[in-house]
Amino acid sequence: MALRTYLKLLVVGAGLVSSTSVFANELKGVRIWPAPDETRVVLDLQSKADYSHFSLAGPSRLVVDLKDTSIKTKLPITVNKSDILTKVRKSTAPEKGATRLVFEIKRGVTPKIFSLSPTGNYGYRLVLDIPNGSAKTVGAKEEKAEEQATANNLAKMPSGTADIVVAVDAGHGGDDPGSIGPTRKYEKNVTLAVAKKLAAKINATTGMRAVLTRRGDYFVPLGKRSEIARKNKALLLVSIHADGFTKPQPRGASVWVLNTRRANTEIGRWLEQSEKQSELLGGGDVLSNNTKDKYLGRAVLDLQFSYSQKEGYDVASRVLRELRKVARLHKTSPQYASLAVLKSPDIPSLLVETGFITNPTEERLLNTASHQNQLANAVYKGVLQYFEANPPEGTLFASRLKGRGSKHKVTSGQSLSGIAQKYGVSMASIKAANNLKSDSVNIGQVLIIPSNIKTASSSAPVKATTSSTAAKSTSSTKSSASTKVIVHKVVRGEYLGKIAQKYGVTMSSIRQLNRLKSDNVMLGQKLKIAVPAPKYVHHKVQRGEFLSKIADKYGVSVATIRATNKLRSDKLAVGQTLIIPRS
Repeated sequence: MALRTYLKLLVVGAGLVSSTSVFANELKGVRIWPAPDETRVVLDLQSKADYSHFSLAGPSRLVVDLKDTSIKTKLPITVNKSDILTKVRKSTAPEKGATRLVFEIKRGVTPKIFSLSPTGNYGYRLVLDIPNGSAKTVGAKEEKAEEQATANNLAKMPSGTADIVVAVDAGHGGDDPGSIGPTRKYEKNVTLAVAKKLAAKINATTGMRAVLTRRGDYFVPLGKRSEIARKNKALLLVSIHADGFTKPQPRGASVWVLNTRRANTEIGRWLEQSEKQSELLGGGDVLSNNTKDKYLGRAVLDLQFSYSQKEGYDVASRVLRELRKVARLHKTSPQYASLAVLKSPDIPSLLVETGFITNPTEERLLNTASHQNQLANAVYKGVLQYFEANPPEGTLFASRLKGRGSKHKVTSGQSLSGIAQKYGVSMASIKAANNLKSDSVNIGQVLIIPSNIKTASSSAPVKATTSSTAAKSTSSTKSSASTKVIVHKVVRGEYLGKIAQKYGVTMSSIRQLNRLKSDNVMLGQKLKIAVPAPKYVHHKVQRGEFLSKIADKYGVSVATIRATNKLRSDKLAVGQTLIIPRS
């Protein structure tokens, strides 16, 4: 009897062991991230996946078998926004204890499948990158449009009207949320919102064009972000982030530039470590991929005195000055860190930390549209100031600068009045051209010298108004009656000099009438233009009008109207068109 009981227990125990081994793993969740080039599917698992896969046609399907795995998530899942994947469902497994997943796809493609070990807040994962294939998707159309815009831009180079291309990178995305705030707000959402606003401001500026490295909630590998910038011939890369830290106290915006050595601050080291984790979350290892990056081979050289690093620091300094006006600063000068997104030796790059999302106050701010717009505007102004001061050759900005005059670098002992005298222009014109608020200049400062611009507001002393000057003022007022003000809406490709030339007026007259502080104009901006009034206007006679009434309306005599229109009498017909000479 004891032997029989023992055997029964042994059988039950073996069954339990067998049951446990059948379900050694669990599928805890399925997350899907559609992107322009591919759709990423992430399977969250209890332990490392033991899997196999194959494809089927008619209709196209991708089948993944997970050995010794039970399902602890809801299936099927219908996918709406993917250009390749339509549904994820389960099917009959080939063996007991296994789970079979079927991915219904629109066309036959070859997926990339790989496992990831636990990191950050994530456990074991199996990642499937399913390429969109040859379909003409929305992402593909946008990419093609950008490629065409780049080709058109290069064609403009000889004529000197090319756009300045700025790559705007929204940090993190998709499976990589970035830093997470106290109320579970994600950095990836803040960065995309600010990046889109910044790109819109750049695209609205004549002579500039923005290229976004991502347009939605999906992950772009760090190396590909720089590659997108390079492919579109970007002259600057701006990466938008929201800082995070282990403690909630740190707050404030900062701007980072490349240093090939390890960061010398705790925050900097945290950023570098976060970037490595970001790439791991997104599906790759920064360190293991470095040897395959042909550009990194050049970037690991000492860039301390390179053009790219120097210019990046210049832009960063200008952006910081503008950020100071709208946000608290964590650091008042550009900081250094060895970040992969900055390692483009041929493209000046900067990383803007818009604030600490791990700080409760800044988490609330960073998720408001008004503050996001202020941040985007501050970064935009800093970038614009840099390119206005350093316009690349062959661009519209450079052509515009040539039209304004030459550059002068202030040396020891020089004053604004002395510089104005040297070039035969007024101090006021130099101040207007450089947006100077005072007469003081600094050694090393580069000034734009207007070419042959002489204004009435020279250094001559202002005289008290007398009856004679009042008469002159009246006279000039009368002469201004020979002009009329029209409204011009700026279209793509136009700049202030071109608009002035179109209407036969001076740039300074447009600046004064519209109170412009610089020659930069925005796409869609409405400008008042004082143009010469025509010598004649046409008037259509309305019911109840007579010749003397019309003459009074235009301030001319009846005889003048009669003579101009060769009228034999003062009788008029309703609807008759009269030519009225201007007074």
